[in-house]
Amino acid sequence: MDQKRLGTEIFSNGLKNYLQRNPESYSGNFPDYLMNSFKFLSRQHTYLNIHFPKDMEHYDKANYRLKFEESFFFQLGYALKKLHHKSHTIGNPFPIVGDYFNNFYENHLPFDLTGAQKRVLKEIRMDMKRPIQMNRLLQGDVGSGKTMVALLTMLIALDNGFQSCMMAPTEILAQQHYNGIKDLVKNTNINVRLLTGSTKTSERKIIHEQLENGELSILVGTHAVLEDKVKFKNLGLAIIDEQHRFGVAQRAKLWAKNKIPPHILVMTATPIPRTLAMSFYSDLDVSVIDEMPMGRKPIITAHRREKDRAYVYNFCREEIQKGRQIYFVYPLIEESETLDYKNLMTGLENVMDNFSHYNVTMLHGKMKPAEKDAAMNYFASGKAEIMVATTVIEVGVNVPNASVMVIESSERFGLSQLHQLRGRVGRGAEQSYCILMTSDKLSKDSRTRIKTMVDTNDGFKISEVDMQLRGPGDILGTQQSGVVDFKRLDLVNDAAIIKTTKKTVEKILETDPLLARTDNQIIKNYYLRNYKGKNKWSKIS
Repeated sequence: MDQKRLGTEIFSNGLKNYLQRNPESYSGNFPDYLMNSFKFLSRQHTYLNIHFPKDMEHYDKANYRLKFEESFFFQLGYALKKLHHKSHTIGNPFPIVGDYFNNFYENHLPFDLTGAQKRVLKEIRMDMKRPIQMNRLLQGDVGSGKTMVALLTMLIALDNGFQSCMMAPTEILAQQHYNGIKDLVKNTNINVRLLTGSTKTSERKIIHEQLENGELSILVGTHAVLEDKVKFKNLGLAIIDEQHRFGVAQRAKLWAKNKIPPHILVMTATPIPRTLAMSFYSDLDVSVIDEMPMGRKPIITAHRREKDRAYVYNFCREEIQKGRQIYFVYPLIEESETLDYKNLMTGLENVMDNFSHYNVTMLHGKMKPAEKDAAMNYFASGKAEIMVATTVIEVGVNVPNASVMVIESSERFGLSQLHQLRGRVGRGAEQSYCILMTSDKLSKDSRTRIKTMVDTNDGFKISEVDMQLRGPGDILGTQQSGVVDFKRLDLVNDAAIIKTTKKTVEKILETDPLLARTDNQIIKNYYLRNYKGKNKWSKIS
């Protein structure tokens, strides 16, 4: 027997002896009612059967218990944090739904709200009635009507004498929100302004003055909103679009704009897998708009290869002849901006050669803001039938007349990006199409992505496939890294366990929020000993 094998055997025997002879080293962490309810092995037998399983059944039981523990105490930490927030963080109560809201709802609402929008508004309304700071996440797919919910929420703030601000991560997205809100309230006396890095000094001065004297009701902007010079008379509501693009310190600056912190509504247009939302956003109340507005036709998505290009171009010409407009989107590969630009210019030449009778405009990230605006306005006005662009149009472009999105080299895009791009069409009443152009040879993952896009328009289903392909660590970027640091729990495959532990934690805290009951002391003591100091999840006394 070689030394390595002998060493392994000695260690293995030593571990087995230790586990068998020292049951007190594995003090319990669950009360009897949980042990009996879930038929858990003791902690001693759990560790014995993970390392030295009696049989597969005992191994599975041990594995389940360890996964359950990880998820349970993770959920407990966030649930306690949420409870602490609700009992200690004061907010301005908004008891009134008055003239601003009712006048807009009855006279200026351009379409009937969906059942999902009404449900979400009711959840937000119940939050803001209380003298506790709202801390809610609004999830909704592309085109599901989040901006309308945001505006109606801001009108409730206005009815209660408070200002609102909406912060977006890019100028294009901030401009889109501003244009949308400005258009919706155009026949009212509500004052809305836009503040970004490009705002002229003379306009900034007016915005600063109107914010401080209370004349300005709604401010839409980028990071520029966080500047120290930007002072509100009484900020009551802060809406953040795509929160993961803003750092904690940046968000804290926004909270400090008022003596009593404003109510917080976080919006995301990237549907997050439900298992991820249950873990990553456990400290927020979550609202989901899972219904599309009436009259929207599902976008038809097709996969085409290079050999089909002539057919695709003919189809685009037919759509233009019907009065529609077309997007051609090229991938952005960050490693080589020069190559990207070359690919885009080659694509532009190709489109202009094949659509020589039509006006073509171009949009890419290196253009100056004024050039981007000019290109966008040229396309939005209908003067250009075709826009050739990079993924800069992923957010912030809203042209209802555009009915075809051709995504070139679509195998190079991630699923969420493909879904966001597809959402740029289908915004009008006409049937819209998304055409995914690829090379002839595709990897297994690329085939899965393309097939998923063709098969469904449901962003939540797409996000589940995305998580299976990429793993949860990539879905939300760097903030997600701490969330997935589990020893055994798998956010992709253990959704049922996460759901069960979440319900279990909620049920326990519903009747015993401080874990003061004698039988729950074992949970509290284990949590304080093993989690509180390390993760700073909560302030349980």
